[in-house]
Amino acid sequence: MSKLYDVTIKESSWPILYHKDYNISFFGMEKMHPFDSGKWGRVHQLLVENELFEPSDTITPNEASEDDLLQVHNKEYLDSLKWSWSVAKITEVPPVAFLPNFIVQRRVLYPFRLQTGGSILAGDLAMKFGWAINIGGGFHHCSKHNGGGFCAYADITLLIKFAMENSGVSNVMIIDLDAHQGNGYARDFMDYENVYILDVFNRNIYPHDGYAKTAIKRKVELRSYVSDVEYLQLVEQHTSEALAEFNPDLIVYNAGTDVLDGDPLGCLSISPTGIIKRDHLVFSCARKKNIPIVMLTSGGYQRTTARIIADSILSLHSDGLIPR
Repeated sequence: MSKLYDVTIKESSWPILYHKDYNISFFGMEKMHPFDSGKWGRVHQLLVENELFEPSDTITPNEASEDDLLQVHNKEYLDSLKWSWSVAKITEVPPVAFLPNFIVQRRVLYPFRLQTGGSILAGDLAMKFGWAINIGGGFHHCSKHNGGGFCAYADITLLIKFAMENSGVSNVMIIDLDAHQGNGYARDFMDYENVYILDVFNRNIYPHDGYAKTAIKRKVELRSYVSDVEYLQLVEQHTSEALAEFNPDLIVYNAGTDVLDGDPLGCLSISPTGIIKRDHLVFSCARKKNIPIVMLTSGGYQRTTARIIADSILSLHSDGLIPR
């Protein structure tokens, strides 16, 4: 059994996962990418400040080890991450190529491995508690063979593989509502009839992966700058129809906030209230059918997204959708 499951879970703990080293910082270079690499810590801080739980009640995941990662990734890909230029390409921050790799491992890849461990553990906890949230993860552009788009490890593929092998899961539905197409896990599950992918994304932005689109069972391609009313109607319609077509043992919800109006990369126009309603809708559908759900925070490129994620989680709690 992986050491990822060897964590302390107190009776007062919530199935919400976070580690203080989720946040990424490497001499200010992280600011060269629009991704807010400190949002995870701010989400956790806001949840504590709003008294959802005590800091000591946080479930702290372990780092995904090489053996864990090799359950999906091959050695060749993992070895490529020992070259800083490879990580620079994946993170889209060119100066990272000039850093010694031991710094890249500690400041960039270690946080990614912690978040990946959090996603895997969250999948297991969702099966036990009915729901779980990893305040991190959602690296949906990384496949078992290739990273990209600020995604170095295929945490969604790993979550599903571990859940199938260790948590009694046979059928999984991925609901990906990040603004970008989730091409990494789609490539990994191309021929899997027991993994159903619902992906709602802006058709005009990265990654334009036509091959990966063929793995999507329900593909909803949005025009740029779609707003709340149309977006929420489409999410509700296609989530309901997907769950009528396929009966999963687990839902993996990739809840990117880069759909927010003003996001420089998502190019959609969803309000903070719209994002909160969206998350409520997805959790409500899962809870009505008694399907365990795990939420990953994925993309979001404005500093306001941390507040929105925290407000959404607080709203889910107040509405009884994430009970203790």
